Amino acid sequence: MYVFGKKLAPPEKRGITDRSFLAGCPGTIASLFAYWDSKRGERTMPRRADIDPLDFHGHLPGILLVDVEGEDARRAGIFRYRVVGTAEVELRGHDPTGRLVQEGFLGPSLKDVLACYELVRRRRTFLYDPLGYWTPEGRWVDEHTLFLPLSNDGDTVTQILVYSETRTD
Repeated sequence: MYVFGKKLAPPEKRGITDRSFLAGCPGTIASLFAYWDSKRGERTMPRRADIDPLDFHGHLPGILLVDVEGEDARRAGIFRYRVVGTAEVELRGHDPTGRLVQEGFLGPSLKDVLACYELVRRRRTFLYDPLGYWTPEGRWVDEHTLFLPLSNDGDTVTQILVYSETRTD
């Protein structure tokens, strides 16, 4: 997969998993991160029960909530869309709620999208991924995406809260 005429680096090389992204990211991304971080406290990640969508209602059109349903035979995560915001539905041209990520993803490739979710699941960390790319359908998309892990037990990632701020041509 190519972006800007160069080979697309994997998320672990291009994405940011430390707070340095806060200096240059859109304000909406920074505010959602601050909310998640405040709910996390001293823990690695907050529980879903700690998160109240009404606290960030302005972000809801760009929100995805993805369930982590365990692992497949290769020990890769199984990811399913639980909630998909209206802006995300419009961008995709369909509502993938209830479907596996493989059936409703938006990104440069399925491999890349799953790699982002897998990085968050395995490392139990957030990921900021600003990326411009051509979709497989030939549309240009410029996204700033924040992946935030959630956990029911404080250790295992059980859901990933995703927020994207997107521009398309």
